[in-house]
Amino acid sequence: MKMNRLLVLLCVAASLPTVAQNKFHDRIGDSTEVLSQLLAKDDAIPKTLLNQAVCVLIFPAVKKVGVGIGVTYGRGVITCRSGNNMNGPWSPPAMYKLDVGSLGVQLGSSSTDYVLLVQNQQAAIKVLSGKLKLGAGATAVAGPSGATAIGHNDPNADILTYSRAQGGLFAGASLGSASMDTDDDGNKAIYGKDITATQIVREGGVTSPPSAQALDKLLMTASPHHT
Repeated sequence: MKMNRLLVLLCVAASLPTVAQNKFHDRIGDSTEVLSQLLAKDDAIPKTLLNQAVCVLIFPAVKKVGVGIGVTYGRGVITCRSGNNMNGPWSPPAMYKLDVGSLGVQLGSSSTDYVLLVQNQQAAIKVLSGKLKLGAGATAVAGPSGATAIGHNDPNADILTYSRAQGGLFAGASLGSASMDTDDDGNKAIYGKDITATQIVREGGVTSPPSAQALDKLLMTASPHHT
């Protein structure tokens, strides 16, 4: 009996790394689906704004939980244009975290998808450094869509933010003083070694996992060139 229990425990322990890895691959798939749905709508994110972006962050199903003081948190991915000037092909994805913090009184829970467009290289470097707080390290504004995006040129906007509540439409969204940071555990699970987000998206040397092939294709089809 003891031997059987030991074998069960050993099997469970051996399967844990695979389960964790699958979770992160699923995150890439969910992020791809969110971005695909957004880009399928002409008035969601105009192609001109995506072409201007040097990085894209996608946070699917960001959770707002808690009774009393609500906290919003999410896990997603970041991919950036490669090259010294960040104008090359899109990079493999790195795992990223979003923390919006306290949102006041909240009852129950909700789920919201977020997509962020990083508009310049200076802001991208700040984002990739980790532990960035919006409003302090970089300026984030609700992203324009449809007719309001025509001629959009805000030199003070480092990041354009979009959101979609469950079952709703994508629209510009304010993330207040949200903070973002690298998900080191996720990156290690995906790439099999300790590696930073900067190393993944800026320095090269890693290959996109099979779970990211659809995301790579989606971005290269939607925005193959930086303008």
